[in-house]
Amino acid sequence: MGNLTPWKQGGRYKKIFLKGEIIMRKLALLLGSLLVVASASAKEVVPAPVVVEEAPVQVIEKEVIVYRDKEEGFRPNGYVDLQYRWYGDTEGKNEGSWNGGANNYSRTQLQGKINMTEKQALEYRIRNYNDLNSSSAKDEDGVSTRNSGADVRLRYFYNHGNLGDSKVNFTSRIHYRDRDDLSGAQEVEYQARFNFAEYMFNNDFVKTTNFVVAPKYKYVWENGNDDDYDNRLGFDIASMHELPYGFSFELNFYVDQHFYGKDQKFDGGRKEKDKNFTVDMEAYLYNTTNLYTNGNVTVDFNFEGGYDAYKWSQEKKYGTDKDENAQYELYALPTIQINYQATPNFKVYAAAGAEYRDWDIKGNSEASHWRWQPTVFAGFRTAF
Repeated sequence: MGNLTPWKQGGRYKKIFLKGEIIMRKLALLLGSLLVVASASAKEVVPAPVVVEEAPVQVIEKEVIVYRDKEEGFRPNGYVDLQYRWYGDTEGKNEGSWNGGANNYSRTQLQGKINMTEKQALEYRIRNYNDLNSSSAKDEDGVSTRNSGADVRLRYFYNHGNLGDSKVNFTSRIHYRDRDDLSGAQEVEYQARFNFAEYMFNNDFVKTTNFVVAPKYKYVWENGNDDDYDNRLGFDIASMHELPYGFSFELNFYVDQHFYGKDQKFDGGRKEKDKNFTVDMEAYLYNTTNLYTNGNVTVDFNFEGGYDAYKWSQEKKYGTDKDENAQYELYALPTIQINYQATPNFKVYAAAGAEYRDWDIKGNSEASHWRWQPTVFAGFRTAF
């Protein structure tokens, strides 16, 4: 066996080569299979989830400072109205007859209101009359029948608020008046005013804006400061109602028991009494209708009229012969007024019209001689 022939040796090498080739092929197949398996295994691998730890949320509380505008306290407020008014001749009758002493005169009026605090207010009205005639008419007692001199009226109000849990407002009023334009009489009065408006009519047709019942005490004295005085106990009823179409209605009653300092003459001088009981009624209808508006300029038609006033007395003191228990003045006053609103708080106005009234003959059974008297007025009003 050690000495093989060359061809035998070549056959041996050939077999060895063939076996090596087979082994290499098997290795190639094995490696290919491993690669396929490895590739498939790689596709099926799911990455492990990554857990992210979140930092804990810290709530930091800080004090928040809110700055508010300082609330504005009460400021005094109100209005001022200054007016000049002229009254002409009553249908040409300047002396005697009807309205004998109240023709061709003027009146300057300053009035206003100051709300001093949330509870206190002051109203003032000062009228100064001037006779534009050269002569001065006097009545049988020598007292001037022409309007001249000053009429000063002051009223102080204190609002006490509502009574308990009710809607009735209680306000005190102190009143002072000096009638230097007539006999010079003066008067002071206290009223406890209870407003029941919240319990009155309030619907689409009638809205009650004021309904005051006011027990009162009043003291009136003449300019002589003697026993010619009048103590009065009584009550007033004052009401205001808004109606449709720009109308409003005012109805007032004044009920007084008089205690005179000296006897008064009644029934045409045939009786003398130191006491009397009286009831006066005022009833007014108002209306304002706008006729023209252009920017700050308006033209309005104004009307007012009614009883001013109807007076009743237990003792006879009215009428031409002072022998009637009642008298009344019934009037109508239409005017045309132009207004200019210069600023939201300042207005200038002027108006002209005529008043129709039973000026002189007023007795309940004899009232007559209604006559027209022209009037013109102008003024301004400012609020603050």
